[in-house]
Amino acid sequence: MNAPARFIVVTATAIALLPLAAQATDPAYRKKLERSGCTQVTELQGCDINKTKAENAKAGFGTAPKPAVEATSPYSGQWIARSTSGMTVATIGIDAKERVTVNGKAVTARRSDGALVFKVGFITYTIQGDPRLANENSWSDSDAQTTGPIRRK
Repeated sequence: MNAPARFIVVTATAIALLPLAAQATDPAYRKKLERSGCTQVTELQGCDINKTKAENAKAGFGTAPKPAVEATSPYSGQWIARSTSGMTVATIGIDAKERVTVNGKAVTARRSDGALVFKVGFITYTIQGDPRLANENSWSDSDAQTTGPIRRK
């Protein structure tokens, strides 16, 4: 009599686990889990597979998706244009979208052969995008016929 009783217990356990195994392999269910940020365990704890990751993160399940990181430009940062004697000619600011300010005023810049080039009055500024060419960052005054280096702050 003991043998049939064991058989029934094993069969009941196997049948109880069968629905969970079937759900884990269901593509639609898996897609809902991925979209919601839930796992099978957190779903049992209250994570809602019909909500987004952000909504479930607000409810305390998982973490909210990180916002997209703004791409940086090799030109971005603060720069100083100096004369050969060391006097400051201009302070230059370039943001991640390559918007340029010279002494606090916005100027139009363009790319030319891997460099960012912009002009204010008679002075043309050239900043190289390749860090290996940092010694080639320079300004040139076509009126006074002077030039000098541009360095990061």
